[in-house]
Amino acid sequence: MSAQWELPGRTVLITGAARGIGAESARRLAAKGMNVALVGLEPDELARVAADCGPRAAWFEADVTDADALQAAVDGAVERFGGIDAVMANAGIAIGAPVRFDDPGAWERVIEINLLGVYRTVRACLPRIVERQGYVLVVASMASFFHSPGMSAYAASKAGVEAFANSLRGELAHHGARVGVAYFSWIDTEMVRGADRHPALGQMRAKLPGPVGKTYPLSDVGDAVVAGFESRARWIGVPRHLVRLATALRGLLPRLTERGASNFPEMEARFEADVAERGVEAASAPSGAGGAAATRR
Repeated sequence: MSAQWELPGRTVLITGAARGIGAESARRLAAKGMNVALVGLEPDELARVAADCGPRAAWFEADVTDADALQAAVDGAVERFGGIDAVMANAGIAIGAPVRFDDPGAWERVIEINLLGVYRTVRACLPRIVERQGYVLVVASMASFFHSPGMSAYAASKAGVEAFANSLRGELAHHGARVGVAYFSWIDTEMVRGADRHPALGQMRAKLPGPVGKTYPLSDVGDAVVAGFESRARWIGVPRHLVRLATALRGLLPRLTERGASNFPEMEARFEADVAERGVEAASAPSGAGGAAATRR
């Protein structure tokens, strides 16, 4: 890990900041003395988070699928705070659907937001990050290496995010900037609660064993993000011990995941029935309030 990076007075831009991981990270980093530029889709929620963060916060409504809107948010943050030292590319959505029955538009929307949105966010901030020898944190997931059936869009997007960050790290090292990847398991957010309410995905997740299926508190993410920023860490994880073990065993994980897919036929049948009842668009809709906001765009 890098030496201590002093946070007070620095500025971080966070996408997906209206709820969940983005909002918690903003509150925790603001409490450490950072200026926080909140970017998201829900103005009322962004304003509430900004109020929690106090005078160090500003918010900007922008969709990560819109490069011009993102650039306007970056320019606004620079105008307000004088620069950007760090970016946390966090905006993301999830669907749970077998490829054979999914809505192709919903599948592609996950890639558009989770992978291309991360690229657009980081690209817009990069000149400022290099200028200040700052820090890029991209939010991947344990789905980067746990490629569960029924989660192909999410897994593909998060594996792509991890690869993007790992490549970028080598590009920025000689500029004195650092790149980290966040690997989170199931976190107590509206997105995960929404997934649990889905008639197919919720049933499958309920059968995951031990720590792989456990839901972890949002406060654990806040702790990990603050520690990661303070050291400009190469990676952070929740739960840390499971991420470390999975990283060490990642060459074996595809086969282990395949062996653990015995519950998938039941999920597939439930999803097919859900499509018949509600239609493919409703069955494939992104989970949680944030996913609903992204779908309305």
